[in-house]
Amino acid sequence: MLEVRSLITGYGDAQALFGVDLDIASGEVVTLLGRNGMGKTTTIRALMGLLPVWSGRIVFDGQDLTQAPAFERARAGLGLVPEGRLVFPTLTVEENLVATAADRFQSGRWSLERIYQVFPRLAERKRHRGNELSGGEQQMLAIGRALMTNPKLLVLDEATEGLAPLIRQDIWSCIAALKAEGEAILVIDKTIQAMTKLADRHVILEKGRVVWSGSNAQFLADPTIIDRYLHL
Repeated sequence: MLEVRSLITGYGDAQALFGVDLDIASGEVVTLLGRNGMGKTTTIRALMGLLPVWSGRIVFDGQDLTQAPAFERARAGLGLVPEGRLVFPTLTVEENLVATAADRFQSGRWSLERIYQVFPRLAERKRHRGNELSGGEQQMLAIGRALMTNPKLLVLDEATEGLAPLIRQDIWSCIAALKAEGEAILVIDKTIQAMTKLADRHVILEKGRVVWSGSNAQFLADPTIIDRYLHL
């Protein structure tokens, strides 16, 4: 579904990615791992069209999106749950959800009713504004908002950052449920133990380069990987 080849980009004159390759198949859950500042969010920003690609290719569902603007990538089926959630603070829960949807999406798998089934808490709070929600509720809303675009690939950047352990478990349970439905997911998360229960494959970045990639079984079979690339 997704093929990223030799991706190079950066900020200003500073190069941040050095030839990143990334593949995701339909229905697959892949993690993007690495220490802070190693290029994970930069990769996501380039993938979503929020950062220009200096060289390399991004092909999604057979369509070359390398130089496509962000809105075309969303239309193609890339759905982003951004770091920091970024819900619309003055809109209600329901307004947040419908803001990213359009009539052409209503025949898709995800609708308001389905979002409320997955996140009953959002149904209870649907008349509350975004700035009146807890951090966990805002994260559920951010995921629901992305799903309302009926994405072919859901991208989650630090989906559980700063949340209480019980709320994190709710988010991971949601990701597991989405995986069971066949949703393709790319996820950045620092909680490695939780990710090994969810992911099919892992890709590790270090200083803007892919230094390891492989299946979940390969990852679990080599405990030195965590010490070498992920521990501070």
